[in-house]
Amino acid sequence: MNATIVWNNAEQGSEAWLEARRGAITGSKAKDARDRLKNGAPGQKMLTYAMDCAREREGGRGLVNGQNAAMRMGTEQEPIARMKYEARTGELVQEVGFAHTFDGKFGSSLDGLVDGTRGAVEIKTMVGSTSLFGALVDGDISDYRDQCLMAMWLLTLDWVDVVLWAPDLDLLRVIRVFRDEEEIAAFEKDMLAFDALVEQYRLRLRGVLAEFAGASDESPDLFTQSGTETPSVHVDTRAPAATTTKPAEVLAPSF
Repeated sequence: MNATIVWNNAEQGSEAWLEARRGAITGSKAKDARDRLKNGAPGQKMLTYAMDCAREREGGRGLVNGQNAAMRMGTEQEPIARMKYEARTGELVQEVGFAHTFDGKFGSSLDGLVDGTRGAVEIKTMVGSTSLFGALVDGDISDYRDQCLMAMWLLTLDWVDVVLWAPDLDLLRVIRVFRDEEEIAAFEKDMLAFDALVEQYRLRLRGVLAEFAGASDESPDLFTQSGTETPSVHVDTRAPAATTTKPAEVLAPSF
């Protein structure tokens, strides 16, 4: 990606971390950003995520789910899985924060960069048995692939190791996702198209904010008639013009 990448090293889950991610299209939600129906039309997950991003870019907050037991377990087990990975591979992993483009539109929270390489790790704790059998046993990591693609796209990485860890079984499996330029190019097109959709929603919201800015609770401007036509959001399903993927300028994390 031809962009300057900056790092935010705030603690994951903190207010500073959430603020850095506000309005950004992130790796953990990249799969939703590519959600389409069989006919190519945007799926509900894509539309909902686009509206969330638009809301956040205008200063609001999208739906924030609290950290559940599975997420807490994943956070607690991450350092253990990282050490297990280092012992298994002989590699050293540098913990990093949230990497994002200078304009804040795209970002990725990596679980670590592998020293001396252009590789990274994404750690997944197998809390549920469905993920255990699907990902760790059967090797199906399709749920995590878009997250890996986001990291490789933003940071021009060569590979990402998906570290699957089942602490109750003391079982660890590593599946490496290699960079494929055609796949990265397709991912880039999808992300740019999704960002354009976010901006369409953002402009609609901005228009309403401007219309009602400063209106008092008793202002007649607050009331509109039901049944009036509301402008629709145009979703362009055409792929944007191809862009050339160039090495990103990465500003080193400050620790």
